[in-house]
Amino acid sequence: MNVLLISTYEMGRQPFGLASPAAWLREAGVEVRCLDLSIDSLNREAVQSADMVGFYVPMHMGTRMTVPIIEQVRRINPQAHLCCFGLYAPVNAAYLHGLGVDTVLGGEFEAGLISLVERLSVSSNGRTANGSTASKNGQLEPLISLDRQDFLVPDRNSLPTLDKYAHLISENERHLTVGYTEASRGCKHLCRHCPIVPVYEGHFRIVPRDIVLADIRQQVAAGAEHITFGDPDFFNGPGHAIPLIEALHQEFPDLTYDVTIKIEHLLKHAQHLETLKETGCLFITSAVESFDENILTIFDKRHTKADLETVLKLCREIDLLLVPTFVPFTPWTTLAEYRHFLAEIVRLGLVDQVSPIQCAIRLLIPPGSRLLELPDAKTAIGDLDEAKLSYVWHNPDPRVDALQADLEVLVQSCAAQEVPRREVFRRVWERAFQGVGDAAGNVPLPELPPASRFVPYLTEPWYC
Repeated sequence: MNVLLISTYEMGRQPFGLASPAAWLREAGVEVRCLDLSIDSLNREAVQSADMVGFYVPMHMGTRMTVPIIEQVRRINPQAHLCCFGLYAPVNAAYLHGLGVDTVLGGEFEAGLISLVERLSVSSNGRTANGSTASKNGQLEPLISLDRQDFLVPDRNSLPTLDKYAHLISENERHLTVGYTEASRGCKHLCRHCPIVPVYEGHFRIVPRDIVLADIRQQVAAGAEHITFGDPDFFNGPGHAIPLIEALHQEFPDLTYDVTIKIEHLLKHAQHLETLKETGCLFITSAVESFDENILTIFDKRHTKADLETVLKLCREIDLLLVPTFVPFTPWTTLAEYRHFLAEIVRLGLVDQVSPIQCAIRLLIPPGSRLLELPDAKTAIGDLDEAKLSYVWHNPDPRVDALQADLEVLVQSCAAQEVPRREVFRRVWERAFQGVGDAAGNVPLPELPPASRFVPYLTEPWYC
């Protein structure tokens, strides 16, 4: 059995979603080839020789980029069994099946891939290798599995080398090679806008410490100087996370890392902030999403703007960097609220800490989103656009939608030209306050104080 695993885009990271299933499949005796199309081109020979092609779809952009590749693969090898696996697979199952995908796997997908490979070894009596009978549509595996798995150390040997991926810019403009791993999956929270919730529904799964450390160990040997932990929330299980980073720091005292943690958890587990700092955490990404209390309530974020300010104070007291992310454009955003959002970034001293793209993010509402449960959802949210993997919505004020589209182009153009963050923010401010065409918008950007410290950042700025 020959299996080809394909990833299109994973925010400039070496794809964990290929390395992990590759380890499982190779242990089962399967011939596996991995293609990361953010680095490699589609290999026609690899497609032609594959009995099964698996597409890893962990995020919105990566899934949309996968669609034309599915079509190419079907033309090159119409006999191959096509599978999509990852977070965005099950919620878009109907659309993917319509594109010709045979099997869709979400949640803890590695065991499902093994089952699929066994099922494709069908004997003449119509039974799979393990003796079970195939279902009418050919899929025996559950669409979403939350079963606990015995994880294996990811097999990264056939992936492009780490130096081909995004780097971390540290002080003195030093470029650090970045590795990526996951210490847990899923999330025990139910934020209404989050794409994890329709799949994991408040569950999360721990990856054993020895597996995580072994994965980091092999990436350090391959040149990694910094590790990104991709857990949706590193403090979903602090009893797992803290001993892990303490063990990591003991083994690799010069290795730095970054994590993602909710504001709610940073407050609840504030006693661990010093440990993060002491063990090499360079920054914490936190999905703040909005400064508007109404939108925070709609999203069910379980924190307030005051909570954010408390966390900022706690982090600054120990010189631990907090990097907020936002969803500033929603069906409920007014022009005045967006301008207030920019003013709060200035007031809170976050201009240097917020990636410019965060000023232009537009809310995505995927199938299964808990936003659809809201009583007023029907008035704010339209029909599902399968090809865009999201429900359609328009802001009641067309100026807000026009501003978002304008800012997205602006920020992308600035990124391509490597315009400094402060200058990008100045241009965003001018568009929002002076480029909309109303009298209330003639407000100049306040003078910004000198930066108090260098803010390290990853060279791949996207977050969706």
